[in-house]
Amino acid sequence: MKKHNFSAGPCILPQEVLQKASEAIINFNDDNLSLIEISHRSKPFVAVMDKAQSLALELLGLENKGYKALFLQGGASMEFLMVAYNLLNKKAAYLNTGTWSDKAMKEAKAFGEIVEVASSKDKGYNYIPKGYSIPKDADYFHCTSNNTVAGTQIKTFPDTNVTVVCDMSSDIFSRQLDFEKFDLIYAGAQKNMGPAGTTLVIIKEAILGKVARHIPAMLNYQTHINSDSMYNTPSVFAVYVSMLTLEWLKDLGGIPFIEEVNNKKAKLLYDEIDRNPLFKGVVAKEDRSTMNATFVLTDESLKEKFDSMCKEAGIVGINGHRSVGGYRASMYNALPLYSVQALVDVMKSLSLF
Repeated sequence: MKKHNFSAGPCILPQEVLQKASEAIINFNDDNLSLIEISHRSKPFVAVMDKAQSLALELLGLENKGYKALFLQGGASMEFLMVAYNLLNKKAAYLNTGTWSDKAMKEAKAFGEIVEVASSKDKGYNYIPKGYSIPKDADYFHCTSNNTVAGTQIKTFPDTNVTVVCDMSSDIFSRQLDFEKFDLIYAGAQKNMGPAGTTLVIIKEAILGKVARHIPAMLNYQTHINSDSMYNTPSVFAVYVSMLTLEWLKDLGGIPFIEEVNNKKAKLLYDEIDRNPLFKGVVAKEDRSTMNATFVLTDESLKEKFDSMCKEAGIVGINGHRSVGGYRASMYNALPLYSVQALVDVMKSLSLF
């Protein structure tokens, strides 16, 4: 049976990418060697890294604009620490919109004063705060563009002269933005780009070198820029699959194309949530994520039946995050429209019982 994979991460990847990746595990570049056993310093893999970095900048429209693309390790959670280590002198401003921004703030507190400019924690992170101000003397402003746990997404980013850092782990490459508004973007690959194991960091090199503290080599962005993401052995497989996924996206038509598809998927599901009295969305409508739709049953006695129907339809990965419960349908770039239709069909069928 065809599975409809709504997993929040590690997430669905394009079938053609999985096919090429599986072939490379056995025989990479027709050299009769596996991708995961060749040297990361070899010309074939250096070419992979170079292409992955180039594609990331190209798709975001940041080529030749002073930005570098890095593929690092440690996930977005490591970036919570690295951002503060490299950028925080005295004070940083954070917008607290969910579990991950809250954790980022806690890591940064070890390096200086943290100003929480706004928070939606009071209502279980079910909305995006608005109308807040960013201290002009902050070393940087940090936000999380999309919140996988709650299912919210920032639609409009503030205009500020302060350095802007954004965790885009769960919606990078999914929609068009003015990416030059951001000085540093980081994203774990396992949401929209590749398998777990590598983290993409897009950084404007000019913002570095402004803190007085000693930064350990492995935590220093400049170290990785100078070494082209090869200071230590990179996550070879994760970088390769990310490169394939970025190629796939470019061939489709890039971010403008995939944004249109993503909007269709989100509209299809949210329309059913709003129409069907058996379901209810849990976040403010204007802040709904196109990547992660969160909802609950209005009658919990139907849970066993709904779960069974989803299983029979081949729908997997829609349970809500363990901290909040309910349901969460993650609709990342590679999820086809027909998978969302399959879920909507089950939701409609439930109302017949």
